Amino acid sequence: MKAAYEHVEFGGSCSVRIYNRRLARIPFEWHHHPEYELTLTMNSQGKRYIGDSVALYGDNDLVLVPPDMPHTWSSNRSIDVSEPQIAIVVWFDGSWARRLADLCPEYGELRSLLRRAACGLAFENGAGAAMRGHLDRLLSANARERLSTVLEILVWLSDLPAQSLASPAAFDARIGQASGYESEQLNRVLALIDTQFAHPLRLATLAKAAGLSERTLTRHFTQHLGVSVGQYITRVRIGYACRMLTNTEMPISVVASRSGFPNLANFNRQFKETKAMTPVAYRRQFAGSAPDSSPSLTERSPSLEAKTRKHSNAGRRRTRAPA
Repeated sequence: MKAAYEHVEFGGSCSVRIYNRRLARIPFEWHHHPEYELTLTMNSQGKRYIGDSVALYGDNDLVLVPPDMPHTWSSNRSIDVSEPQIAIVVWFDGSWARRLADLCPEYGELRSLLRRAACGLAFENGAGAAMRGHLDRLLSANARERLSTVLEILVWLSDLPAQSLASPAAFDARIGQASGYESEQLNRVLALIDTQFAHPLRLATLAKAAGLSERTLTRHFTQHLGVSVGQYITRVRIGYACRMLTNTEMPISVVASRSGFPNLANFNRQFKETKAMTPVAYRRQFAGSAPDSSPSLTERSPSLEAKTRKHSNAGRRRTRAPA
């Protein structure tokens, strides 16, 4: 499924955009935008889709989504049914955050946080509940207070452990950005994997392309990416397979072959180990779902509003049941 583009409007005098979303249910709205997004979801439980990551979430879910990563949350019921579900969404441009980190040592941690968030981050239990203590200032009518609060929150999050969500190839043509601060040799290897993952890749070939020994390349991967070369290649292949499963109707065997798995049984095994579900079950997660769809804190950016109304009305006519 192709993700809808959302144009986030900041207004002429704001560096961050904050959206206080309150609704009875959270519809499936598969979309992307060029800004970073920090989302705190309260009184809600359902499924969270970040790139090729599909996971259950609960109250006080706190996630940082990188630029142009397709994503959505989906929930049909509140935890407390007498109260609405709430999503506090913070959008910001990574370019000024990096410049601020370069200019002001006090904000140097921002650089590390954005780097860690290349594939999306879900912060540890308790982080979302702690962030609720900042909501009064985060939702202030004063734009300067909102900005200072966002900076305070981001620096605080930079020190917290978090789970990486999507695979490195979860969004097209952006895999290299996850390693934009790494050595030229490592970037050459990542670019080679990105273009040749569907073919057999030997460690010796990758090491030669980087001008490194196999042992040094292996150490670089472990140090900078946290996984071995083989594990990284598998993640890239599985990520590509996920995109094919959601965006095409190709048979599973074709998806496996084009993703670099000539053996279907091995593909099914590796996919289930990575995603905790079979390729068929993963495709079913997206079947029949479509993206539903300003400086105001309580209004959605207009780029998705028309889509939201259109798909919501169509859904009611088809099933009279939540999407």
